[in-house]
Order: sequence, then structure tokens, then C-alpha cells
Amino acid sequence: MTVTRRNALQMFGATAGFGMAGALGLAPSARVRAAGASESRDLELAYMTATEQLQLFRQKKLSPVEVLKAQLRLTEQRGKVVNCFTYLHPKEAMAQAQESEQRWQQGNPRALEGITVALKDEMAVKGWTMTSGSKVFRDRVMTTNDPIVVKLLEAGAVLHAQTTVPEMYFLIVTWSELWGVTRNPWNLQYAVGGSSGGSGAALAAGLTTLATGSDQGGSIRIPAAFNGLWGFKPPYGRVPVEPTYVSLLPSVLGPLARTLPDMIRLENVISGPAPGVMNSLRPKLDLPLTYAGVKGMRIAYSPNQGWARVSENVRRNTEAALAALERQGAEITKVDLDLGVDGSDIRKVLFEVLLTGIQGADMADLLSQKEQLTSYARHFAELAATSMGPKQARDAAQVSAEIYRRVDAQVFQSGYQALIMPTLTTSEIPADLDPFRDKVLVDGVEVDALGGWALTPLWNLLNWNPVLAAPTGLDPDNMPTSIQIVAPTYEDATCMRVGSALASAMPQLYTGNRFPTLTSS
Repeated sequence: MTVTRRNALQMFGATAGFGMAGALGLAPSARVRAAGASESRDLELAYMTATEQLQLFRQKKLSPVEVLKAQLRLTEQRGKVVNCFTYLHPKEAMAQAQESEQRWQQGNPRALEGITVALKDEMAVKGWTMTSGSKVFRDRVMTTNDPIVVKLLEAGAVLHAQTTVPEMYFLIVTWSELWGVTRNPWNLQYAVGGSSGGSGAALAAGLTTLATGSDQGGSIRIPAAFNGLWGFKPPYGRVPVEPTYVSLLPSVLGPLARTLPDMIRLENVISGPAPGVMNSLRPKLDLPLTYAGVKGMRIAYSPNQGWARVSENVRRNTEAALAALERQGAEITKVDLDLGVDGSDIRKVLFEVLLTGIQGADMADLLSQKEQLTSYARHFAELAATSMGPKQARDAAQVSAEIYRRVDAQVFQSGYQALIMPTLTTSEIPADLDPFRDKVLVDGVEVDALGGWALTPLWNLLNWNPVLAAPTGLDPDNMPTSIQIVAPTYEDATCMRVGSALASAMPQLYTGNRFPTLTSS
């Protein structure tokens, strides 16, 4: 059964009790201590890591049903403020949680048994409405499960919600005419990123334990950065994608989580071959949860990708992260990347690749209903219909190949094992940004509002490099900052090795008193 976020919680009531929560024995965070007794229990459970939940499930000190109820009650309190869900599925989720509870009692759990996972409104579930953030598709009911959904269900995940996206995924903040503006739990005036923005906000608000995303221009890494999360853009082929999505620049699916081990757990479930999918790599790669340190590891650092204006707040937190890695023995060298192009060229090539393929044809088809489109969706639909063709596709492919040769020569062929750069140049982007109407300033200097503040698209043109977005702290406006950790093609574990070292060396968000306040600073 599908219900909107507005009435879902009425099905279970907001006062259901806990049978096992008192047995947790967990030290409450400052954020939890500030809440009332009932709310504090819900917050403790809602923000508990998947790793902790699985341990307590195994010890029979906690039930998946309790966690789901806590997150549903918290959604009733916070859902309208953050606006990160399109539809909730409480009855289906409760049935899944009850099955998981039985499996734990019987001693036959699966990899994500009882863990809640929010799905981006891009992943088909049989019987669910998938809108792609558009009024055009507000009544589209899916008839099959995407491969990633099959994997999650087979792993015992509890699928309880769908998360908001910008219309047709063509914006890197999240708002649409259909669902409204999604706001950042860390500071409500600012953006959650896009296009997996609802997934990022749901995690930050404690409304899910894990969440899925997709990345075709930064759509996992940008929400990870805005919301203080770990987000992974796998190399193309690591996670199976429906064959209809195959294109010159295919989207890749990946995980978001509040901790790195949780993110790796989700990645390990969704990766690997799937029946009927021709574009998934064999054999399946299972990533370890723990890693050796970075002592002696050579890492390159690009402060601005060779072209961008980076805010002082982002620069300061990035350098603090680099210093933490150096204290662990990493050898970090600043490199001045010469890509042969600047940020506007990269974005131009990205859009040319996107709009000359299947996605472009789909966008152009929407012009028959353009009165229902947002300003940005209409812009890209018109661009796809009038300006894109095989010449643009050829030129984009040639430029991408040349960029890769330069990056490979300057970084990986020069002896560096990884490359670090900021994810965003600023975290202070309005939640309702319309890049065709509004200006974006970075420390008082105007930049391209459409994406001149994101350093992510390069790694979609070079789609075979794994990239991990890692949080680096908070800025003075209580907004998270982030770096990207880039590894050589298909060396996913290198990203995790550096990320693990960073996580052990710096204070982490979602611990102590470092939780979102759901206020505007």
C-alpha cells in the first residue's frame, strides 16, 4: 500500500511503546539529552548506525520493529519541515520488519536484516508510484522491481520510503513543482543537494538508517557533502543498472550513510551481477569494513580542480582533513591540475553527453507537456530538442578522453595512489535555488549558479574512477563540508582506505553534540 508522507504515521499511532529499548544501555548524545524522554528514545534508535543495530538484533536486545516505529514517529515530527519523502510505505515496511524480527529470533538473518533503507524516487518497486519529481509522471505505477531493489529485498532490508528529487534529476538542489522544496536539517535555509537530495536529508534528519542514490553529475556526492554524509560513486559497472539506462554517460547507483562502515555495508549488498543485466562487472567485489592505515601512501591534493573559486570555510576544513591524514603518515602533495578545460567546459561536455543519448530523447519528449515542467526541466528539454546531436556526442567523447589522459598522467601515472579535492566550493546554497533566476556567490564573488560551485561533474565524464565523498566538519553556519577521494579506475578499496583513515583521525558528525538542529542559523 502506498500513502503520502502526510498521513502515513496515523496507521501506527505516535505513542507505541518499546519492548526492548531499555536494554540498550547506550550513552545518550547531547542532542538526545535535550529532548524529552520519549523523543530521546526515538532519536537514539533513529540515528543508531546499521552496524550497532545489527549487533543488538543479534543479541536480541533490539527489534527491527522498534527501529522502524521510532523512525516513523520521527518522520511525523520532522517530515514536513525537511520535506524529504514523496511516499511512505508503512504497512509493507512493518511486514518486512516483523519478518526480520522472526529471522533474528530463528538465527537466520541476511546481510541487512531489518535495516531501513530509503529509496530515491528513481528506483522502481513493483506497485509503487515513481514520479521522477515530475507532474508528468505523478500517476506512474511501476510493474517490476529494479535490480538494486531485488538485491535489497533479498538482503532483508526494510523499504519504508521514497525520497524527493528535482524534476527528471536535472538539478543539483532538490525542489519541484510536484513535491516542493527539500530543506537541509543542518540549516533549513540551505540546500540538500541533488539529485539524490531527499536521500541525503532523510539520513541527516534521522528518518532512515541507509539510503540509495544515483550519480550522473554528482548526485550522490553533492547530497553527501551538503548533509555531512559518506557517499560513494562506484565505477561504472560495479552496481547493476537497468539496460535502458545504458548510454554514453550512464548513471551509476550507489550508497549514502552517516558512517563509512554503514555505507560499505550497503554498497556490498547492491553491487555485483544481476540476472538480465548486461552491464555489471564480474566477479562481485566485496569491500572490507576495516582497512590498513595510510602510512607511506602518496596522495595528491588539488585545491580547486584547476579552475574553481573555493570558499575560505571549505578550504580551511579541507586542509584540516589533509593534516589529519598527514598525522597518520600519508604523504600529501599539492598538484596544480591542468585539465585543458575549465568548469564551464566540463559542464558543457556533461550536458552534451547527457542530452544526446536516451536521456535527451526522454527530455525532448516532455515538451509536449511543457506547461507542467519546472523552469529548469523545460530548459533542458528545449536544449535536448534543438541543440544536441551526434556531433555534440562525438566532441564530448573526445574531450572526455583527453581530460582522462591528462588526469592519469598528472596524478596516477606520476606515482600518486589517490587524489583529494573539495566536493563543493561552498555549502551555502539556498534550498530553493533556481539557477536561471538566482545568483550564487562564493565569498562575495559570483559563480555560475548552475554548477560553478560543484567539483563533481569531472568524475562523471571519467566515470570509471571510483569517488568517495567524505565529511570534513562544519562551517560557521552549521553546514557540513566535504572532500572527494578519487582512486584509479576500479580501485574502490583505495577510496575506502583513505576514508577509513580520515574517519579515525577527525571528530565525526552524528556523534556527541554534532547533530542537525532543524533550525535556520
